[in-house]
Amino acid sequence: MIPRRFFWLFDALVLAVAFATAYAIAPEVQRLFTPQGPLAFEWIRRHLMPPTDAIAFPPATAFVWVLLATIPGVVLFLELCGAYKRTDRSGWLTVAAGGIAPIFSLGLVALGLLAIKEVSWSRLFFFLYGLAASTFLMLFRCTTIIWRQQRRAAGAYAQNAIIIGSVVGLQRLAEYFREGLSETEYRLFGYLLLSPDQPCLSPEAAPCLGTIEQLGDLAVHQPIHEVVVAIGAIDDKALEQVARDCDYFHMALRLVPEALLARSLHDLQVPRSEDPFRLPSVVMRPRELNSDLLFVKRMVDLAASGIALVLLVPLFLIIAAAIKLTTPKASIFYRWKVVGKNGVDFTGYKFTTMVADADDHKARLASRNEMTGPVFKIKNDPRVTTFGRFLRKFSLNELPQLWSVFKGDMSLVGPRPAFRHELDRYELWHKRKLSVKPGLTCLWQIRGRNKISNFDDWVKMDFEYIDQWSIWLDVKIVFRTIWVVVRGTGS
Repeated sequence: MIPRRFFWLFDALVLAVAFATAYAIAPEVQRLFTPQGPLAFEWIRRHLMPPTDAIAFPPATAFVWVLLATIPGVVLFLELCGAYKRTDRSGWLTVAAGGIAPIFSLGLVALGLLAIKEVSWSRLFFFLYGLAASTFLMLFRCTTIIWRQQRRAAGAYAQNAIIIGSVVGLQRLAEYFREGLSETEYRLFGYLLLSPDQPCLSPEAAPCLGTIEQLGDLAVHQPIHEVVVAIGAIDDKALEQVARDCDYFHMALRLVPEALLARSLHDLQVPRSEDPFRLPSVVMRPRELNSDLLFVKRMVDLAASGIALVLLVPLFLIIAAAIKLTTPKASIFYRWKVVGKNGVDFTGYKFTTMVADADDHKARLASRNEMTGPVFKIKNDPRVTTFGRFLRKFSLNELPQLWSVFKGDMSLVGPRPAFRHELDRYELWHKRKLSVKPGLTCLWQIRGRNKISNFDDWVKMDFEYIDQWSIWLDVKIVFRTIWVVVRGTGS
């Protein structure tokens, strides 16, 4: 979700567009009501037109103060009306609030002008600006509401959940998910047993994913958002393990008293709540990074990758032509099938730097791996082509990943994505690096990645980035990465 203070900025931009629109059409509208115009009505000329019949319209700088004066009033009115709180659920009242807010703000400005007996301001411009501002703010909110409703209906905000409990608790939770919750809000991913000897549910109820000892592995390999535990038969030790895994892998933990599930949903008299789960429960959510700063990070990623992709088109064409000339049998792009945040698979792209059958030779070269752990890396890899070596030296082969950044699968800065077969060999503590979005570069890139041979050291640098993350840290990493690339110290 977009932080609400950024909606303040969006509304200010909408008001600026309304201001520019009103100023653009005001001279033409003024001409319609002049004595020579087709709509020369005396009342309109007397109340809306300036005191002079001159057609010349004042410069835009003469009206900028109107825009600056109305923005705070509009934001204040919408904030007091609650229009910035979950506009997809607040209904169309937020649309109406968007239409009234400019009238409220301009009314305050007009009262101020009357109080100081200022009569030289253009009533026509005020009218046109108020009309444009109300229309544009209402359209902006209509668009936002429809877009969110469509995404919600498509399940974009659905939470993947795992349930844990006794046989009875699992049966009741599975039934509640099936009958009481919409799949656009929650998807039952499966259930975990408290012990290997616990009886399983019928296959129709939900898939069995193993025991609670496997929760950590599931959290990495599958996009799990929430773990729901039916409090009843689970002991303190098992609950402590589940809570620890949820905290480590940034999953919400919801504790539901099993007694609440004993009756049907329709018989339960529960307080109305915005929580889509609806049942009273104790929810422990992991500490998240600052949502406002994450939104800024995404906006920077989107803008930087978009501009870079446009500017680098000539370079992309040159590299593509060179790849085809030097290795005609190889494809231009290497499809990089990797794992991103929360274990979600995605396909990235790099420029091809190896021979066409490079993957077939990997097993033969396994003994020459210079990296301890699950990652495969050889300094002088014989599979790399001559031109590919040049691309790697200056990290030019990484440039197509800007498309993954633009799409949102990756960020400019973040831990390196993992191959699925690498992830299978990760130790449990390694997997925490998947709690954030992967990136093109990170601390390992600027600290001499060619000198790092221990995978554990690599992961510790990723954790250092995660724990100390800030926008300023990203900026420093990006600029230091540019220097590393210019020096040609890439892989």
